[in-house]
Amino acid sequence: MTKNLVVGAGFTGAAIAVLIANKLNEEVLVIDKKNHIAGNCYDYKDENGIMIHKYGSHIFHTNSEKVWQFVRNFGKFNTYMHKVHAIIDGIETTIPFNFNTLYDVFPTTLARRLEIKLLKAFELNKKVPVLEFQKQDDEDLKFLANYIYEKVFLHYTTKQWGTSPEDVDSAVTARVPVYLSKDNRYFQDKYQGIPTEGYTKLIEKMLDNKNIEVRLNTDFKGIKGDFKRIFYTGAIDEYFNYRLGQLPYRSVRFEFETYDREFYQNNSVVNYPCNYDFTRIHEYKHYLNDKSDKTVIAKEYSENFVIGSNERCYPIPKEENTKLYNQYLELAQKENNVYFLGRLGDYKYYDMDKAILRAIELFEEVYR
Repeated sequence: MTKNLVVGAGFTGAAIAVLIANKLNEEVLVIDKKNHIAGNCYDYKDENGIMIHKYGSHIFHTNSEKVWQFVRNFGKFNTYMHKVHAIIDGIETTIPFNFNTLYDVFPTTLARRLEIKLLKAFELNKKVPVLEFQKQDDEDLKFLANYIYEKVFLHYTTKQWGTSPEDVDSAVTARVPVYLSKDNRYFQDKYQGIPTEGYTKLIEKMLDNKNIEVRLNTDFKGIKGDFKRIFYTGAIDEYFNYRLGQLPYRSVRFEFETYDREFYQNNSVVNYPCNYDFTRIHEYKHYLNDKSDKTVIAKEYSENFVIGSNERCYPIPKEENTKLYNQYLELAQKENNVYFLGRLGDYKYYDMDKAILRAIELFEEVYR
């Protein structure tokens, strides 16, 4: 009898599976509804020799030594440090809005005056959420706050979440700060990079274990067997057949385009806060420095998740959604030896490193 069932072959499921297989020497069955492993991190080399991230750009970054050492057991990473650009008033500049952005979009005299006032009001290298930033009394800082709110935050947030920023949880708005720095990197973590062979290959190596069996195109509802433990990284509301109602998600749709040129844009990701219906354009050659006479881009559109039509991507953090999730969590706690984890199981947005850390910590908790 296979003692362990893992539902989901993304980072969370692969991490818990390999820990059980290696540390306990127990058999693990890993299943996934998709026709591929790696979940939303799935990538592949296309006919042009370009590594494509099917579900949007994924950048690995972490401050956790434990997580960094864990993933490096399964693949090498380059030293790519992610930067995001945005088109603001027709000017391509850095996001999050920082001191460099200030000088890109404003005349030098105004930018200098604003910089001085910002440094008096806040600490250097501090990240200030946009909505908190609006509370300043100084007229120049109010002007700046309103400018950033409209040009960077308002329309982009509305497109991404399908609602006004005031209706979005502060945990989301905090992810779009004003950064009082000249550091143009999107992340400041100690370790950053892209797996040199791609995410799919890295997770493939995690699952390449004599104790692990992987079955794709396999739904949990169709699995029969007596398992000692089940680790469920799918949607918690789906597990319970939506008994209490459906947990809302935002999804994303990508329109891929190929061009006969070396590059389409100057950066891997360019945001369009105020223009067009898409939120951003990804260009994948920038990540692994792939060499090709062609380039591939993906325009990203946000939309509501609809069962059977698209993918669950972002849990929508609102009070009523958290309340519904907690009701499902109460049901989950009554399930014997079934553990819910991951972005869908926990109804929580996880960066990749946090998803792995969640798996490691759950393993240590269950098997201590």
